[in-house]
Amino acid sequence: MSIRPVIQQSPAILTKEGAGVRLHRAFGFEHPEMLDPFLLFDDFRNEHPQDFEAGFPWHPHRGIETITYVLNGSVEHGDSLGNKGTLDAGDVQWMTAGSGIMHQEMPKGNTKGQMHGFQLWANLPSALKMSDPRYQDVESGEIPVIKDDDGTEVKVIVGNFWGKSGPVDGIAADPQYLDIYVPAGVKKTFKIDTYRRAFAYVFDGAGYFSDAAAPTGVLLEKEVMGQEVNIRDKSGDRTLVRFGTGDEVTVQAGEQGIRFLLISGAPIEEPIAWHGPIVMNTRSELHQAFRELQNDTFIKPAH
Repeated sequence: MSIRPVIQQSPAILTKEGAGVRLHRAFGFEHPEMLDPFLLFDDFRNEHPQDFEAGFPWHPHRGIETITYVLNGSVEHGDSLGNKGTLDAGDVQWMTAGSGIMHQEMPKGNTKGQMHGFQLWANLPSALKMSDPRYQDVESGEIPVIKDDDGTEVKVIVGNFWGKSGPVDGIAADPQYLDIYVPAGVKKTFKIDTYRRAFAYVFDGAGYFSDAAAPTGVLLEKEVMGQEVNIRDKSGDRTLVRFGTGDEVTVQAGEQGIRFLLISGAPIEEPIAWHGPIVMNTRSELHQAFRELQNDTFIKPAH
């Protein structure tokens, strides 16, 4: 067994997307090889409807898969194939853009005007970039929730974990996507396949992720008691934690507990040509995609 070291810890950065939606971006557009097969991760939590209700009007995608997970509020979606629906709190949508799709996503707040969710972009290998688009819509009740005796809870959205399988399948990146809560003062270890790239995104509470170079259980207990510890930075709200190689991740929850997404996937290791919502392997493929957008041949017939 080997603990994955923490090789990067950084806050998500406030930005605007769509028609002016204020969101926080944990990573995206720069150094896509770092978290291959994942390209971008956005946290669109917001308390003010005027900052998100303009939404993400009609726009294209090609060559990627998008994973939307809603915690509060809802997202109405529609596309060029005639699909439409609503993602409510706890629901997940995995969209394979493949050869190309036009769609829109319009967020709505809950009764308090609050909106919270995440969107992750995963790359497609060259052999699947021009595959037929498809959706997997999953309601919250279909997602397994595992509860351990110490109060730890894990929602298995994608992949296999502790004997449960998530409802989303057939994804090129063969990912594991977990929503994890570890209660105050609890130290917990989670297995991850050695050959996957992995990151955590902390969105509630705080805690420490153990580093292979400094496994300091005693010092971590001191931190929970309110004493200062300088061994490593605490991970808190809207923090990205990127891990190195190993087969397990260990976290020590702070005084308020910690909730985070733990996501891993098999790297594709192919060239990336990327502009906006389109991700291909070569510049010529990218240019072709934008020419097709201009001459209305972007959407392809199903195979």
